[in-house]
Amino acid sequence: MLPNALPTETDHVPVLADEVLEALAPQPGETVIDCTFGAGGHSTLLAARLRGEGKLIAVDRDPTVAPYFERLRRSTRAKVRMLHGEFSAVLTQLAENDVHADAILLDLGVSSMQLDRPERGFSYAADAPLDMRMDPHAEVTARDVVNDADERELADIFHRYGEERYARQIARAIVKRRKTQPFERTSDLVETIKHAIPSPARFGDGHPAKRVFQALRIEVNDELGSLERALPAAVDILRPHGRLAVISFHSLEDRIVKRFLRNQEHGCTCPPDFPLCACGAEPVLRATPRRAIRPSAAEVARNPRSASARLRVAVKLG
Repeated sequence: MLPNALPTETDHVPVLADEVLEALAPQPGETVIDCTFGAGGHSTLLAARLRGEGKLIAVDRDPTVAPYFERLRRSTRAKVRMLHGEFSAVLTQLAENDVHADAILLDLGVSSMQLDRPERGFSYAADAPLDMRMDPHAEVTARDVVNDADERELADIFHRYGEERYARQIARAIVKRRKTQPFERTSDLVETIKHAIPSPARFGDGHPAKRVFQALRIEVNDELGSLERALPAAVDILRPHGRLAVISFHSLEDRIVKRFLRNQEHGCTCPPDFPLCACGAEPVLRATPRRAIRPSAAEVARNPRSASARLRVAVKLG
């Protein structure tokens, strides 16, 4: 978003909004942390439930969310506070400062406000500088990765984070092209990807650049590492009976969340062949429900971007 751009009501449609409100069930007087504020869609709904007696802490690494937070601040009776930074770092700092919360939300991935602004370079559908930084002040851009990583590193990024079938072919084509001309624009990368994969693959299962762009975004913003660090910090912050809700949009994120919740439910970390528990670890969370919550057909019809969303919820044991 341009620094002087003003938010509009269509900037963000919060995904699984009713389900998030039901799962987190914020009450007047409670403290809620929205770790991925974005355009403030979820925060606005959560703050309304807190009324004038609760506190909402908004977190986002993107400084351009400031106008959206200002809109929320002016419209709500709840106490609201914005903390700028990558959410795992902010949660860790809050835990170290003995801050506690009753409900925490993580809505993962790129926000609509970032995706819909071509100048940010997240979209393969518009020509823009190869950027993809959620924090515009971060050092590494998608351009740096595409032009500096060697062929093996690129193939590994595309395969690991994008589950791209043609990762090696695409990496090889990128390295060949950049020998004569470095990549600067998203359109340059899209064209290279299209020519690197077999013709039939260009017309099936979505846009041919979708997986590569996802992989680069995850790499540039360390999204999976951030999630793995954030989950235990969130549990530390939650009060007994506090609620944790995580919305993910692809299988890599969802697997991390699912595995973490299962481990926290199980407690014991002893090897499976131990006849008795020797670690003494107790269960910390209870998933409610155990399966991921998916958007309704009606929501997907209203907001196609919600189709891949998965919501997992857990309660901290007392």
